[in-house]
Amino acid sequence: QAEVTCREHAVLCGTEWFSEVFRQLDNQTSIKWEFKDGDRVKPGDILCRIGGKSRTLLTAERTALNFLQLLSGTATQTARYADLISHTRCKLLDTRKTVPGFRVAQKYAVRCGGGTNHRLGLFDQVLIKENHIHAAGSVRAAVDRARILNPKLKVEIEVEDLNELKEAVEASPEIIMLDNFEIGVMQEAVAFVSGRVLLEASGGVDLNTITSIAETGVDFVSIGDVTKNIRAVDLSMRFV
Repeated sequence: QAEVTCREHAVLCGTEWFSEVFRQLDNQTSIKWEFKDGDRVKPGDILCRIGGKSRTLLTAERTALNFLQLLSGTATQTARYADLISHTRCKLLDTRKTVPGFRVAQKYAVRCGGGTNHRLGLFDQVLIKENHIHAAGSVRAAVDRARILNPKLKVEIEVEDLNELKEAVEASPEIIMLDNFEIGVMQEAVAFVSGRVLLEASGGVDLNTITSIAETGVDFVSIGDVTKNIRAVDLSMRFV
């Protein structure tokens, strides 16, 4: 018999990944969870109780905890950001800056932490950035080309100043990303767009700036920090 205990305040995530490690080794192993994904836990909480062969438990321990600690870390970091903008209508988005091989898992963890998923890959939404604009020749040309190549996909385009923003609005994408806009300029952008197209803020977002960014009236704020700079949650598995 063993128990997994939490040693810090966190948002739990990754229970199915954790349990699957034990099932792969011995499907007779029993795991009883005291909390579910998305629950907030505190130091001293027993997350689950495990019963099975000692060899199975010891073999699975590190891999199973790696899943649980990483995904709980992702959900916990997401919750920190989401809590800071919960009084606004702005939604927190993740990015494709994920641990290789863990994208689907981390995007699930973002949802457990109160965030919203952006595109999963290059196939489910077009995101036109500065290099695409440079290659196409202009903002309008990039959007038009995207419409021709992917008529069924939403198109988002990144802009770096108000002049590009005005050109982007005329091109009629579904979303415009404001890249590294200062707060005052972002407020001007929100006023200019006036709801004609969804706005996403990106760049320069951290725990100190996200509230003021969300309060400008943008629809989304995207943060790579919730998936790429993750500290594993401190968990411990002990025989009892």
